[in-house]
Amino acid sequence: MREFTGLRVLLVEDEGGVALLLEDMLEELGCLATSVAHIPQAFQAVEDRSFDFAVLDVNLGGVTSFDLARMLLRRGTPLVFSTGYGASVLPTDLAGCPVLAKPFTLEGLRAKIGQCIGAGGR
Repeated sequence: MREFTGLRVLLVEDEGGVALLLEDMLEELGCLATSVAHIPQAFQAVEDRSFDFAVLDVNLGGVTSFDLARMLLRRGTPLVFSTGYGASVLPTDLAGCPVLAKPFTLEGLRAKIGQCIGAGGR
């Protein structure tokens, strides 16, 4: 199923195996993923190009992706958080963003993408 064919996604994930799994799932859904493992790379990617949506790991080596999320939302880029900690770790201003709980499935990812695109990221 390729219902998201051609959508450009920024994937920010620092665990290599998880990033590869997400890349494969996103490809199966028809997305074109740009994958980065560190917050500075992610900010640079956002400066360099536009994305249709983003999938952000909450915790990248002890650094949260919350400031990046805020920047993306200000630019109108919807997003999904990916975390093993649950939605309770999100700050109040980001609490409405969809959360993909680890471990995740293709169906779960599909649903969260649809939710984030349909809701404009919140």
